[in-house]
Amino acid sequence: MPLARRTFLGVSLAASAGLVASRALADDKFGLSRNWEGKPPIVMPDPAWEIHDQAFKGRLGNAFVERLWSGGLWTEGPVWMADWRCLLFSDIPNARVMRWSADDGHVSVYDDQSHNANGHTRDREGRLISCEHDSRRVTRRELNGSVTVLLDRFDGKPLNAPNDVVVGADGAIWFTDPGYGILGAYEGHKAEFELPTNVYRIDPQGKATVAAGDFGRPNGLAFAPDGKRLYISDTAGGGNPGKPNHLRAFNLKDDGTLGGGEVLIDAKEQGVIDGFRVDSDGNLWCSWAGAAEQNSVRVFNPSGQPLATLHLPETVSNVEFGGLKGNRLFITGGGSLYATYVNAQPARLW
Repeated sequence: MPLARRTFLGVSLAASAGLVASRALADDKFGLSRNWEGKPPIVMPDPAWEIHDQAFKGRLGNAFVERLWSGGLWTEGPVWMADWRCLLFSDIPNARVMRWSADDGHVSVYDDQSHNANGHTRDREGRLISCEHDSRRVTRRELNGSVTVLLDRFDGKPLNAPNDVVVGADGAIWFTDPGYGILGAYEGHKAEFELPTNVYRIDPQGKATVAAGDFGRPNGLAFAPDGKRLYISDTAGGGNPGKPNHLRAFNLKDDGTLGGGEVLIDAKEQGVIDGFRVDSDGNLWCSWAGAAEQNSVRVFNPSGQPLATLHLPETVSNVEFGGLKGNRLFITGGGSLYATYVNAQPARLW
């Protein structure tokens, strides 16, 4: 073949490939159909990011989103265990808690009898606090491995199905009880609601009180960096137009009660705000679940203004800051675990 013809064909094929790639990029502008088996995207910054406010500095230009593990049914409740160099997270329908190792990336079963546990956190002593759907209780795993039941009944009636949990600066435990685990057998077992869908506080002496009782389905919760503001999401509006579908901000009073409660972020009918975390600057990193194009982590400033969206290919349930420097964002959703490095670190109350 003459050189001129070979050159012409080469240029034509390259142009055609470029056109196909351009069309593919246009059809998948966030790169969600990429090969998720450990291979980074060919361009940086990662196209999964969508920046809404140039004031946002959380995205790293040379970091990409990766899928660390897939094989669950519905992953939730990530908690970073710094001294263990690992992340624990729930696979709720399979009634197990998984462990991702920071040393080699291996994922193993940490607890194969989790009672369909959902959310987890750690207290000031490093003990694991868990919300269990099937057993309808909040438990604490002691440092010797034994399990203490912190609360399974209130006013003589069983809890619904505790969902997510945080510990305040004073050591009090706050948890939500929306009852998703008693709607059917998939995440627990079907049972009747005997209590309202409350938010509870367990004080350092072990006494439980209703912290807030005006929620449809209280879900995720997290403290602001100063520990004096508590954010709580309400996911009652998920699939139920007209019901609460937002994130509220409360002021924590000196006596441990809550004031305020105004809506900070209103999801309307554009997905639901499930679990979330707050960074050291007070920004809220919210899991956002809904239709395919809505599945993401959305970042808001302390005033509730949108900063950025990190698009994901699966329904997102929760997030956690972790890694050896606290600057890795772990994301649970669908049946998988995702992660990316960010220019942010978690708010720390102690």
